[in-house]
Amino acid sequence: MWFDEQPPPDWSIELPPGLDLLNSNQRLHPMVKAQMTKRLRRAGYRASMEIGLPRLERVYVVGELRPNDRRRRDPGNWYPSAKAAVDGAMTDAGVLVDDDAEHLVGPDMRLGRVVKGGQLVLHIWRGTDT
Repeated sequence: MWFDEQPPPDWSIELPPGLDLLNSNQRLHPMVKAQMTKRLRRAGYRASMEIGLPRLERVYVVGELRPNDRRRRDPGNWYPSAKAAVDGAMTDAGVLVDDDAEHLVGPDMRLGRVVKGGQLVLHIWRGTDT
């Protein structure tokens, strides 16, 4: 599994299972997309605050899609969900000054284990130069 290929993350932020996720293949009304983005940002913010992420200069983030079944998936399609959650968890929560390339690498998407209802998890490593 991808997780075994690198050192364990410094932090992991688990969004609630069953939260509606954005997929780049969806064709949503702009208002529906905006509402979903807002919920994902808010969920990322709350999860970040719950684990007490400190102020950081630079991070590397991997978004792990935990699907609700074993069908084949392209985890990159869920990047819009990871982006919204990272904005909430990192920028809105004051962990990073900005989510630009100077402060944030990623989020890179990976496929994880099956979770009832599906779930998005953000794995965070501090201060990488990659």
